[in-house]
Amino acid sequence: MAKPRTSPKTTPRNPPPPPPFLFHYLLTTLLFSPKTHRFRLPKPSSTSSPPPLLLLLLTLLFVFLVISILNLLPCSYSAASAPSISPKASSEPIEGRALLSASVMVPLPAHGASGANLSSAEREFWEQPNGEGLRPCLEFSLGYRKSSDEIVKERRRFLVVVASGGLNQQRNQIVDAVVIARVLEAALVVPVLQVNLIWGDDSEFSDIFDVEHFKRTLQADVRVVSNLPSTHLMSRQTIMKNIPHDVTPQWIHARFNNQLNRDGLLVLKGLDSKLSKNLPPDLQKLRCKVAFHALRFAAPIQALGSQLAKRMWIEGPYIALHLRLEKDVWVRTGCLTGLGPEYDDIITKVRESQPEYLTGRVNMSYTQRRLAGLCPLNALEIARLLKGLGAPRSARIYIAGGEAFGESRALQPLVAEFPNLVTKEMLANEGELSPFMNKPSALAAVDYIVSLSSDVFVPSHGGNMGRAMQGHRAYVGHRKFIKPNKRAMMPLLEDTSISDAEFGSIMRELHKSQGSPEPRGYMRNRDVISHPVPECMCKPKTGIF
Repeated sequence: MAKPRTSPKTTPRNPPPPPPFLFHYLLTTLLFSPKTHRFRLPKPSSTSSPPPLLLLLLTLLFVFLVISILNLLPCSYSAASAPSISPKASSEPIEGRALLSASVMVPLPAHGASGANLSSAEREFWEQPNGEGLRPCLEFSLGYRKSSDEIVKERRRFLVVVASGGLNQQRNQIVDAVVIARVLEAALVVPVLQVNLIWGDDSEFSDIFDVEHFKRTLQADVRVVSNLPSTHLMSRQTIMKNIPHDVTPQWIHARFNNQLNRDGLLVLKGLDSKLSKNLPPDLQKLRCKVAFHALRFAAPIQALGSQLAKRMWIEGPYIALHLRLEKDVWVRTGCLTGLGPEYDDIITKVRESQPEYLTGRVNMSYTQRRLAGLCPLNALEIARLLKGLGAPRSARIYIAGGEAFGESRALQPLVAEFPNLVTKEMLANEGELSPFMNKPSALAAVDYIVSLSSDVFVPSHGGNMGRAMQGHRAYVGHRKFIKPNKRAMMPLLEDTSISDAEFGSIMRELHKSQGSPEPRGYMRNRDVISHPVPECMCKPKTGIF
């Protein structure tokens, strides 16, 4: 029976939105075809012609539904999806707080555990952790804001930073570059991305990141310029490379301030993980501001990543798995692939011809490395872990990362247990990936965007992507993040007497607190970017948004 018409006097100005399940039903049944990933409209009937009034009412109803759905559709990276700001929450200028709120990269909503057919283990797997009410909090001290007045006007002293490595390694160096520019009270030239010899990527900063957004977000912290002024171009520029590990702001100032005063220019290279993880509170907040707000991806990358994320999200909860099975990973870690002698011999020969690629613990055997948790989990080990944690066989898994060494053979054990594997190549429509085919950093950025919106994220081997995703997921609401406890897992994987049920029980107990707020404390190996509590997150009553 139709609902009675509401009197104009009692009609609310802002009617409540439809419940989430109704929104999801309308979106998937009326407008979206999961098989083709294209929008579709209901086909008109060819047998009869409806009355004009009825046709008009149906048209109006359809338009209303479309507008409502578009307004409600979560957008991964829009200001509308950012957390709201309370004007009383902080003494920061309202414009600055609004800029932060609008710039944060927010994922699509988590689906949560739903469905009558889920087992207790499956329900536990999809359940999101308790964020304990912690939210982003970047309230800078009065002293920091006062000193900003002069720092952002700097026009004589300039810092140039050359960032190397893959996407997330470069992101870390860019974060530290901003902090160092702030410490030295120098203007920062948009960082230079060094050509990556391993992946052959010659992308520039503007190819990967939104330059104007980067400048605008940091306008109250440092002055960022696109190019070095002609007055500072020198025929011979001294590039500082030999920076020790764990340097403090005091060391940075003492070492480089005089050179900046003399030459007006400082060029730094090889910053990777050199700056101390334990900085004063304001500089830790600045790190978070750069990582989670200023480093927004360039519009073409962001548009594609957001589109692929929606294609995954629309069909229900999904896992993002950062699977580190690339050839260079096996070479660098000194581990065996698990694919047999033929493949292991190839890795061994490359490693012997280029021993400089082997990173750390060079005197350990393969077995010692594996038992110490220093090797990537292969496809079989990941499959056993996910199965033990309660992931249902029907779970949809998005594979982030480069091409696996051994291709389909390397992935076969995982496909056998979880057949619904999806890659960006499978998810994208024809031609969508073409602009980025020779740009590994851009493709890694697409993986980052899709992974951020996943209900569960699992890295098979830590690394910069894993640490970045751990911190970013915490910052936007403590989305579930499972860091495999490889050291505890390995002896159990070797023990054939342990049943699947017992293995699963142990795995769930080992990883039950994953994703919950984990304070950074003052552990030297913990970066605020991977552990933003407590420096960058606080309770709502003191948070800025």
